Amino acid sequence: MTPFGNRIRELRARRNVTLTDMANALQLSPAYLSALEHGHRGRPSPGLVQQICGYFNLVWDEVDEIKRLAQLSHPKVTVDTAGLEPEATELANLLSERIAGLSDDQLARMLAIISERVG
Repeated sequence: MTPFGNRIRELRARRNVTLTDMANALQLSPAYLSALEHGHRGRPSPGLVQQICGYFNLVWDEVDEIKRLAQLSHPKVTVDTAGLEPEATELANLLSERIAGLSDDQLARMLAIISERVG
């Protein structure tokens, strides 16, 4: 599941909205919406993100967060390390090989480290 898909599922659950009801309201197929939530489709278009925000009547900060999560939700990531230090390439490859075996705690710690602002 992607960060975007997880958030949409949380919003649906909190408001007791079924996937089918939401899909019908947005004129999407339930299969497409399910695939989007589970990360079996690429990141959603900006237009669809706006539709979803409107569907849930989200306000400014929530809209910004949904947009941010949509940008971070491409399920198949490519990391270009050309021109970077060899350690960057090693890190990208190790992460690719081992991400499935990381615990929730390990993922959270790595996200915290990578999310730190440098400077």
